[in-house]
Amino acid sequence: MTLSIRDARPDERAAVNELTLRAYAEYATIMSPAAWAGLEAAMRSALASDERAERIVALRDETLLGSVMLYPASADAYSGAVRRAGSPEVRLLAVAPEARGLGVGRALMAECVRRARNAGAIELGVHTSRSMQIAMRMYARMGFVRVADSDFQPPGAELVQAYRLPLTEHSTDR
Repeated sequence: MTLSIRDARPDERAAVNELTLRAYAEYATIMSPAAWAGLEAAMRSALASDERAERIVALRDETLLGSVMLYPASADAYSGAVRRAGSPEVRLLAVAPEARGLGVGRALMAECVRRARNAGAIELGVHTSRSMQIAMRMYARMGFVRVADSDFQPPGAELVQAYRLPLTEHSTDR
């Protein structure tokens, strides 16, 4: 499958928001109601925010299959919930349910790695929770490592676990 990875256009913002909410909807049945409510509110807030972030999309034949937000090191990606790590941060990696298993998430993450390296970053961060096992396995295969001192836990929600990828030459070759 040939994917096109590019910045989202302003006129695609509603479609990206819809895809993200649809991609994460499965967690409503996995997480506790309080944890899901917190995640959904945080997603809606991030999607509506004008905080500086690159909104990146993956398409096949102009069909939107995935999206991700890449925050620069200077941005407050989690609205004060966690101390700033001084590195770019990936947020809201989303793959349309019908496109899962096709490498869309991996391609979007590889693009984030490429952009972070091009910006001169020495590491790339991402946060996730125990309900997101597939994402956690992908991050581990890519070389992300746990950084527990950057975890945070919103009231009633799951522990949001921090991971960092050292941006060495071979860090995503796994």
